[in-house]
Amino acid sequence: MYSEVFLDHFKNPRNVGEIAPPAAVVEVSNPACGDILRLSARIEEGVVEEARYKVRGCTASIAAGSALTEWMTGKTLANLAALQPETIAAAVGGLIPESQHAAVLCVDGVKSLLRHARGQ
Repeated sequence: MYSEVFLDHFKNPRNVGEIAPPAAVVEVSNPACGDILRLSARIEEGVVEEARYKVRGCTASIAAGSALTEWMTGKTLANLAALQPETIAAAVGGLIPESQHAAVLCVDGVKSLLRHARGQ
């Protein structure tokens, strides 16, 4: 049902926690399923130097958040702006249709983070 990569991210999530200010911190939710993602990033000169997350949600949201923070590290703001749900799904070795919302939640978190980082 789930890939080994997915299960590894779920059982051994990376970058769990929150970065202290002045890091950018945002929180997004999926009203349909109730999952909540809190995403924080330290961005220096337009590059994500460090990313962390906290999630209250399903197995897929935990795994996707872990993969997201790994993917984000070292990326530019332009890279973040181009993020698509398929990128997160691929980073966890695929998502079943019922779990695609987790990848969308990650993209929503990144969009919110970009707005915050740009002062909007």
